[in-house]
Amino acid sequence: MREFTVVIEQDEDGIYVASVPELNGCHTQAETLDELNQRIKEAIELYLEVTSDKEQADHLDLVGIQKIRVDA
Repeated sequence: MREFTVVIEQDEDGIYVASVPELNGCHTQAETLDELNQRIKEAIELYLEVTSDKEQADHLDLVGIQKIRVDA
């Protein structure tokens, strides 16, 4: 059993987007959070199936997410 951090965002059309920072390119989208959770689990499983153990070991751990305001 492995555990991954999932970042969930919502786009301007209300679609939820999930990504896994530890797994480069592992992301999906859905209209509901329940559907998104199922899809991201599937995306992670598929990612792990097609990548080598070495590729999986070469990742960064997520430390945190911040919002930063700047004058623009």
